[in-house]
Amino acid sequence: MTGSVELAAPSGLRQRCLAPLLRGMTWLLFRSFFQPRVSAQAQRRLLRLCTRITPVSPGVHIESGELGGVPCEWLRPVQGNGWVLLYLHGGAFIVGAPQTHRSLTSYLARHGRLAVCALDYRLAPEQPFPAARDDALAAYRALLAKGQPAERIVIAGDSAGGNLTLATALRMRELGLPLPAALVCFSPVTDVSGATQHHPAAGDPLLNEAWLGQGIDAYCPAGMDRRDPAVSPLYAELQGLPPLLVQVGEDEILLCQSQLLAEHAQAAGVDCTLELYRRQWHVFQINCGLLPSADQALQRVLGFLRQRGCP
Repeated sequence: MTGSVELAAPSGLRQRCLAPLLRGMTWLLFRSFFQPRVSAQAQRRLLRLCTRITPVSPGVHIESGELGGVPCEWLRPVQGNGWVLLYLHGGAFIVGAPQTHRSLTSYLARHGRLAVCALDYRLAPEQPFPAARDDALAAYRALLAKGQPAERIVIAGDSAGGNLTLATALRMRELGLPLPAALVCFSPVTDVSGATQHHPAAGDPLLNEAWLGQGIDAYCPAGMDRRDPAVSPLYAELQGLPPLLVQVGEDEILLCQSQLLAEHAQAAGVDCTLELYRRQWHVFQINCGLLPSADQALQRVLGFLRQRGCP
């Protein structure tokens, strides 16, 4: 189903109490420490420290591994359905790891009965483009080589990982590889040129322009055209891509990028659905298990996958 929908957050007491608290805590952390004056290496250490107590959905087995030569973390439910979700974490291209996104990946594993492979791809500035995209492509090829049917693979990612989800799919199409069953993007970075930023009145507590700029500068090689579709999928020819779900919050600087991506995808004939969540911020879904609106969004992801054949 192609289209766009706006969704209000659940109206219960838990949402009303926790949303302001989580917004404030997120604002304090990310506006204080995730700034260009703090090195990427220091940001990584801080993020690892802050996410050591990340809640994990019960009934999910977690083990470290590698896929296509790339380190990863596998999250498997007690009883899977034969599908694999390759997850590409966000973090402005410079921070993040499978462990920082366990709340989200374990939720999808448990409630979707999916084997989730959270990829620990190479980060900038040590490894700029195309290292991360190449890692994602290597992992996907390894899944195919192991006998996993493309029609039972989903690729998903948030923020910078959403960018990589799209860029990897475009590269697969270019190489003539079988494409996955679906793509899911949470608040994707689709335009690294900076031409399509949004300025929400409420402010985005997690992602700010200075930090995003730090990450983009680290990721893009000097002299590279920042409207190159390989780093800015918004400017790509999108026809032929798999079914695509894009979720974005109303209160985030990447709102326009998601809206324009959906418009372009739909115009190109892609089965693309855009979901806009009112009064939500960048990658609010990572608060699943705590915030009802995050659970609501992830349940809709699973519904989207069921409509595309995932049992």
